[in-house]
Amino acid sequence: MNKIGLIIQKEYKTRVVKKSFILMTFLTPLFFIGIMALAIWIPTLQDSTAKHIIVIDRTNSFHDVLVSNEIYTFEFVDKPMEAVREESARSGEFTALLLISDDLAENPRGATLFSERQLGLDVRMHIENLLSRHVREQKLAAHNIPDLQEILESSRANLEIATIRWGADGEKTETSAELALIIGMIAAMLIYFFLIMYGTQVMMGVMQEKSNRIVEVIISSVRPFELMMGKIVGIALVGLTQFLMWIVLVFGFMAVGSSFLGESFDPNALMELNQMGGMSMTEMEMEAANIMNIIASFNWFQIGTLFVVYFLGGYLLYASLFAAIGSAVDNETDANQFTMPIMLPIILAIFAALFSVRSPDSSVAFWFSIIPFTSPVVMMVRLPFDVPTWEILLSVAVLILSFIGTTWLAGKIYRTGILMYGKKPSWLEIWKWLRY
Repeated sequence: MNKIGLIIQKEYKTRVVKKSFILMTFLTPLFFIGIMALAIWIPTLQDSTAKHIIVIDRTNSFHDVLVSNEIYTFEFVDKPMEAVREESARSGEFTALLLISDDLAENPRGATLFSERQLGLDVRMHIENLLSRHVREQKLAAHNIPDLQEILESSRANLEIATIRWGADGEKTETSAELALIIGMIAAMLIYFFLIMYGTQVMMGVMQEKSNRIVEVIISSVRPFELMMGKIVGIALVGLTQFLMWIVLVFGFMAVGSSFLGESFDPNALMELNQMGGMSMTEMEMEAANIMNIIASFNWFQIGTLFVVYFLGGYLLYASLFAAIGSAVDNETDANQFTMPIMLPIILAIFAALFSVRSPDSSVAFWFSIIPFTSPVVMMVRLPFDVPTWEILLSVAVLILSFIGTTWLAGKIYRTGILMYGKKPSWLEIWKWLRY
């Protein structure tokens, strides 16, 4: 055990002091915050490129519908389509030619867009919205019912059904399936990336020591199993350190950002925005307080604790397999052949997690949260939906027993493969190593 401790210490120190580790630790939170900011900002952008649409309206019904604005210019012509195309080609480039050949109320496919290049979605949707609105108004007017449009608008019901969870003592707490979905998917994706990132680090570290023949010197002092376990646990501690630092840095950056926004905050602008949205300041404060209460209603201690448990359990399970592969091959090309069967369950776990967020209590979600190769990802998705305690205990127990078994099997492969050079092993040979 003392030798394993020395190997763990060596792996931890050599990786933590690397420039790449320090840079990734500090830059990754900034990268994710920047991605989130871009995801919010990009949908607000609009294409301001001028678009020239030539319209041939055989029905003469849409001159007042297709109205030009700063971006879209509609030019109505009464000529054959081929003549319009030749004239436009000589005079200059046009975006598209819209041909309305039939009554759209009777024939919804009576309009066609022609263009020399593939049109963007915005152009088609803008024209479709204008034409669809006009056709809808025509159909409503055909019923000859006074104020029919206003009646339909007033009859719309935007229902918002609140979800309340009863506690053991009968206490009522409002919940949100949307927030539970977001929390679960974030935790599941973090586990997914950690398994891949740190598992491959174990494999690459073993391959590097093997190719440099350093392992021959190390094996003269420690047993192969001790070397493998020391490397796996050492990199696991590196991952936990990096994750904890990410949490501290994210909250630190958010605090700095909120204080910066607070200094440039304009209450009058917010009040004007609230009035435009039909929500008063008091209502907005109540809505914000309600969201905070919903967030606080989740069992964060359980989610955080089990995140660490599933991270370590899933990591030890996959890292032992990655270490076995690294010991059996000499180069990355051969490693790719053997890593694919290991990567498939991780990829399958993501698809199972996407299904589980829609039906967290289904039999599919249950079994994928028990199977050890997928449970670290799928169970993290289900946790915000109040998974029964016995399911969590069963899942953790199966995961622990599984990584003990895979570590024992990987140790047998590692013991034989770590000193094998110059030959690409086959699956049959690896099976023989397991039987030694």
